[in-house]
Amino acid sequence: MLAVLVFASAGCFRMRPTRGGGDVDVDDVSGPRRIRISDVAVQYGYSLHVAGTGLTFPTGITFDDAGTPYVIESGYSYGEKVTEARLLELDPAGKHRVVARSKNGPWTGVYFHQGSFYIAEGGAVTGAGKILKVGRDGAITTLVDNLPSMGDHHTNGPVVAPDGTLYFGQGTVTNSGVVGEDSADFGWLSRHPEAHDIPCKDIKINATAFESKDVLKNGSDKVKTSAYSAFGTTVAEGAVIPGAVPCSGAVLKVPVGGGPVELVAWGYRNPFGLAFDPAGQLYVTDNSYDERGSRPVWGSPDMLFKVVPGSWAGWPDYSGGLPVAQKRYKRPGYPEPTTILTEPPMKPIEPSARFGSHSSSDAFDFSRNEAFGFVGEAFVPQFGDMAPTAGKVTSPVGFRLVRVDPKDGVVTDFATNKGPKNGPASKLELGGLERPVAARFDPSGTALYVVDFGVMAVGDKGPEAIEGTGMVWKITRGEP
Repeated sequence: MLAVLVFASAGCFRMRPTRGGGDVDVDDVSGPRRIRISDVAVQYGYSLHVAGTGLTFPTGITFDDAGTPYVIESGYSYGEKVTEARLLELDPAGKHRVVARSKNGPWTGVYFHQGSFYIAEGGAVTGAGKILKVGRDGAITTLVDNLPSMGDHHTNGPVVAPDGTLYFGQGTVTNSGVVGEDSADFGWLSRHPEAHDIPCKDIKINATAFESKDVLKNGSDKVKTSAYSAFGTTVAEGAVIPGAVPCSGAVLKVPVGGGPVELVAWGYRNPFGLAFDPAGQLYVTDNSYDERGSRPVWGSPDMLFKVVPGSWAGWPDYSGGLPVAQKRYKRPGYPEPTTILTEPPMKPIEPSARFGSHSSSDAFDFSRNEAFGFVGEAFVPQFGDMAPTAGKVTSPVGFRLVRVDPKDGVVTDFATNKGPKNGPASKLELGGLERPVAARFDPSGTALYVVDFGVMAVGDKGPEAIEGTGMVWKITRGEP
């Protein structure tokens, strides 16, 4: 009976239309963004404020020694929209001062430490990810170069430990280990046809080759591609793929003054947000598999991991400690995902918490001050689904701020749009949250700043982000 019910449910899922949060008409959301604090439900005892508006694709925030907030604009959005990456001194009145700029976005994260800003630069067009050091005068020097950031995911973070070690995340080139048609849809395959994922240590892979349209030629012929290989390249059963550092899907570290990059932990897909808890333990959020490409994986949750040095989180064969080669991760209407590795390098670690599939749980921070409350809990912004590009959903997922107790994995809403339905403000015709992408406490720990990327519609042709609709919210304890 159970098998019959699962089959029927899968059939119903295939028949139902996708209803993601970005399912809006671009023409309806391309005007000035409506902002109305009263449209957001914040946990009782807390109040919401507007800290900055008029931003284009903001992705991160940090504070200098005086507590002045600085925000970065990415300079790039999925959908192949390229603008200018900028570091801005945030002005509540909207007159933001430009500190530094670049044309090699996306800038995905920023951290202030001892008089300098450290920025993760994805290099979506050039294909070279970097960690930049930026002075207060805007002078940019490269701390780390030539990171494998040319694909689906980029260089993320960074965060600096008290001992002066800088930690950052490096996302994978592909969704699940295989370069395919979706790589062309994301725009990078024609720029970097040689690109593929790089393991952090030597691995052996199965002989399975994944067939797809030859999108680099006429699009009608077929081509086969092995995992961890360039598009159209196959390898034999048991082939050894040599490991290297820097690598794909890893947390890496480097001395803040520069030096060789070292591996901390690997087996992530897109380790986007990194933060230390009050006890000094490093955690990372990982954006999990999509239901796309030559090896789709269905229903895999985003996760929060405690970063254990030397550990492996399971990508590309596990999700939250479970193998993806089973029915629960089978995309309706498709075969089960196959195993890529002949054997796992080690037992995958378990996550500290699981979030909704496609929630895009991103750059977060821990509460450290009893005056704000919930000390030791993580505040995680959820950018929200990118259906149908990333996979099908029957209702919007994410588009909120949640708090997480890493001791038990309990996830609780902290700020959401009001109303009976979930989704971004543009879809709900409200003036609240759009796509929260980063959260960070000010130096006092009494105010939580939430970076909102802005309006992004997602249609049959992919995502389309609207310039000038990004902003920063501020949450404090007590009445407005």
